Amino acid sequence: MRYQIRNAKVQFGADTILNSVNFEIHDTEKIAIVGRNGCGKTTLLRLIAGDIEMSNLDSDESCGITMSGKQNIGFLRQINFTDGDVPVKEELEKAFSEVFACEARKKEIEKLLAETEDHKKLLAEYDFLERRIESLHGYSWKKDMETMFQKFGFALEDLEKPIGEFSGGQQTKIALIQLLLQRPDILLLDEPTNHLDIAAVEWLENYLKSYENAVIIVSHDRMFLDRVIDVTYEIEYGDIKRYPGNYSAFVRLKEEAQIKQEKDYEAQQKEIERLTAWIEKWKNTPTKVAATRSKRMAIEHMVKIEKPRRFDTKTFHALFHPARESYTDVLTMKKLKIGYDTVLSEVSAVIKKAERIAIIGENGKGKSTLLKTVVGEINPLGGSYQFGNRVDFAYFDQHKAVNQKFDPEQTVLDYFWSLYPNLLRNDVRSALGAFLFSGEDVEKKMGQLSGGEKVRLELCRIFYTKPNFLILDEPTNHMDLAGKEALEKMLTSYEGTVLFVSHDRYFINQVATGILEFGESDVQFYGMNYAQYLEEIKRQTPGRETGNAGGTVRKSADVPTLDDVFDKKKYYNPGKILSRLKRQLEKYEEQLAESESRMSELQLEMMDPELSANYEQLMELQTKIDEENQVQESLLERMMETELELEEMETSESAFVRRQGRY
Repeated sequence: MRYQIRNAKVQFGADTILNSVNFEIHDTEKIAIVGRNGCGKTTLLRLIAGDIEMSNLDSDESCGITMSGKQNIGFLRQINFTDGDVPVKEELEKAFSEVFACEARKKEIEKLLAETEDHKKLLAEYDFLERRIESLHGYSWKKDMETMFQKFGFALEDLEKPIGEFSGGQQTKIALIQLLLQRPDILLLDEPTNHLDIAAVEWLENYLKSYENAVIIVSHDRMFLDRVIDVTYEIEYGDIKRYPGNYSAFVRLKEEAQIKQEKDYEAQQKEIERLTAWIEKWKNTPTKVAATRSKRMAIEHMVKIEKPRRFDTKTFHALFHPARESYTDVLTMKKLKIGYDTVLSEVSAVIKKAERIAIIGENGKGKSTLLKTVVGEINPLGGSYQFGNRVDFAYFDQHKAVNQKFDPEQTVLDYFWSLYPNLLRNDVRSALGAFLFSGEDVEKKMGQLSGGEKVRLELCRIFYTKPNFLILDEPTNHMDLAGKEALEKMLTSYEGTVLFVSHDRYFINQVATGILEFGESDVQFYGMNYAQYLEEIKRQTPGRETGNAGGTVRKSADVPTLDDVFDKKKYYNPGKILSRLKRQLEKYEEQLAESESRMSELQLEMMDPELSANYEQLMELQTKIDEENQVQESLLERMMETELELEEMETSESAFVRRQGRY
């Protein structure tokens, strides 16, 4: 065991943040610490790092912190590069100070060996220094530094730039690189994926999985935790509990524990009710006095089981239904050039009703710029975009949500009520409750809200405008895991259309029905969910533009737009449109037949007697069946829309022919 905390308590003033913490780090374990915002996750990291002490050191309890030998603990604290004129390379090289010291001592020994005859002791020290340099990866330090620097999105020439020229987010990445290069025995990481694009996050995952020492991570990136972690600690109401496995395993085990708690709670309540009824019936009967007293004591001595808290999704459906339905084409972009002074990317795409499209890609390609362009905050540099009929959009910007000014003394309840003064108090509380503001949370003052709480409150306000098109820029930033899961449930149940930017792959995988990828040279649309998109990327060969992973793949520039219904001579060609609609309908029918075939195969597998006791495999099959059901529902809806368009076109064409015959 590398490190152990026993029965630790941490208090700040009269507030107990952590109560009776028992925490262990074994060998090369990769450990996650999870819990709601403000539960004490960062406090625990600071306790491990030695920044704060236990509050019960002087108590008689068996408490304390023990380590196996000297453990070098690395913790990314608040960024504070004291000299902005120092080149980045010089800052990063500080991570190798021990390597440089060992090399300097080696040179001293080489000089001494030439001057003295007593070589034995010097050679032993020289051998130790070589092994130490090797253990510190000192013989490859320059290559390691340059590789890691590039993997985090920097160019090699950036190493020569003064650190003060970089933004706060970039300086955070540089500090993280410096910490990783130090290779401490216990590596403490607080939200390491912030400011990283998906490519950098995936590289960091692989690095940490193969890291030779222990890693403790606080993160809201669930896919990152799933791929790196093998032990999960949850902090809840000041207590901490250890779960074996990654984040998904923790969720499953916690859910099972919650189901058991619900059953135990209900059973205990029934027993209390039975004993109370018995006492009421016989309390005035002299012969039952002893038995009555005994049953009353039984109730008093029960260890009361707390009623589990569950998120109520019914509130969402009742309060956040779009005010009206949009037409099929929600947003059409044709050769839309986006950027500020220079063009970052060119986008051509059509966003359809009820689609949930995730915008992904490297930082700096214009993902957020696209959203700002279509909502009118910045002007396009070329091309065009157009909203469809009856589209009511609402735009969420995470930076504005966190930094907007409030009356610090106003409560959450009063703030939201002031926006919608005609609502009843219960409706206001229900709306806030859907975004996890329940109980005493609604009485919290606006000046006390965390970044995640401000984000949830702004999303609540936006949802309550009842739009049919949500445009969201990093909605999960600053959110804790409970907030992300609540938002996922809302968006997957939402009857409108969603276009969103996110770096949270787990969130994208849960929500997105399509992917708009900003690549190195172009923007490409994938009509499939994130898991299918990843499979498609693996299968793609150079020049390939289509795939069959549950959807279609097309170059963004080839996406049909409203102008495609007119030819270059600008005359109306109904026959061409009819032909296209008929081909589209045939394509949907083929895809439906393929889906039905896959569904039949899955249902046959479900009936296999050998799988009757294999719960996990049955659940996997059921998930695939549910996915096929969703595919079929989507295809049937598209077929109905296409048939309606065909019917309208054929009616219009007949009328046109009749009119022509009159002249």
